[in-house]
Amino acid sequence: MSSSKKPVIFCDFDGTITNSDNIVAIMKHFQPAGYEPIMHHIVNGHTSIREGVGAMFALMPSVQKDEIISYVLGQAGIREGFARFLDYVREQQIEFFVTSGGIDFFIDPLLKPFDIPQDHIFCNGADFSGDNIQITWPHPCEKPCTNDCGMCKTTIIRQYPAEQYEQILIGDSLTDFEGAKIADLVYSRSHLTLKCQELGVPHVPFETFDDIIEDLKQKQKQGVL
Repeated sequence: MSSSKKPVIFCDFDGTITNSDNIVAIMKHFQPAGYEPIMHHIVNGHTSIREGVGAMFALMPSVQKDEIISYVLGQAGIREGFARFLDYVREQQIEFFVTSGGIDFFIDPLLKPFDIPQDHIFCNGADFSGDNIQITWPHPCEKPCTNDCGMCKTTIIRQYPAEQYEQILIGDSLTDFEGAKIADLVYSRSHLTLKCQELGVPHVPFETFDDIIEDLKQKQKQGVL
């Protein structure tokens, strides 16, 4: 890492800012008929994130919108230290982005108390105008990414060139791994930690956002951030 570059943080939402993966929780709670084989194909890499998530939500009627939001708000939980972490990055004038494969109709109400600018939240959308929920994809993959991510984290990261920025990624799942491979610094938990270990990608494991604050402070003292 180089202190001559400006740090910028790209942070996952589901299972990172929140304590659990909300899409998985929604599907397991509401159990729309036919979701299980689709989820299985996503996990095994046989179906892309965009195709699979779109197909699962298409199984759910649009009239369940308010019920789904109420369920997510009641069970998601914000990870320990997140508010303190936002205070810290603002104090240090570090630009912070939420980069999520989740969906705006539950992300926006969960993040509302934290005053994150809307143009700093990248996620998928949802259309409830039809009989069933349709997921929209305002941030698709751009070359060189061909993973059909839906919300392409590497495309967002590449908007902040490595020559000028220290790209810091925070995440927990396999959907963060492509971003982890190109970032300068990775804070990982859960499946992302295992994947980084498996393929030799440097990473700093964390459980709470306080862990990340402490590591960033140490790096600043060492002059590497």
